[in-house]
Amino acid sequence: MAGFHKGMVQVYWGDGKGKTTSALGTALRALGSGFSVHLVQFMKNSSGNTETDYPGEIISLEKFPNFSLKRFGAGSWVSSPSPEHIDEAKKAYSHLLSCLGKYDILIADEILYAVQFSLLSEQDVISLIKSRPAGQELILTGSHKAFPSVFMLADLVTEVKKIKHPYDSGITARKGIEY
Repeated sequence: MAGFHKGMVQVYWGDGKGKTTSALGTALRALGSGFSVHLVQFMKNSSGNTETDYPGEIISLEKFPNFSLKRFGAGSWVSSPSPEHIDEAKKAYSHLLSCLGKYDILIADEILYAVQFSLLSEQDVISLIKSRPAGQELILTGSHKAFPSVFMLADLVTEVKKIKHPYDSGITARKGIEY
């Protein structure tokens, strides 16, 4: 682990498009500079087939030898999470804890949605931040809901705010652009 003089905690949240994209943009920049990046995705189930399950940005990032990825999820739900959803979030959180100190940048993608949907507690995220080694960058994404206690511990908090979105006009997500 090359490490940073002072690794920071970054948070990207809000109702707009670009939370994960911002985190992955940082990953791309860091990978190009020789840093190691590990991405942990919450609430993303897959069959393990890269060609059909992963969006283009993941396929591109996987070409870097210092990039790794682990996905956790049990599919989507309509009104409330099942015990399987909660179990998958706990597995993802445990995996994150096992990655502390192993990579220059650790991205917890959609972890704040896991809190918003009661799959994890806000205290879990606070504990993760407080357990992070000083030289490791930690990036947290997700949620339309603010978490002031988490934000207070972060070094950078960016709210991604929707002003206008094509989905509101009936245009669905486009491969290569939104996913």
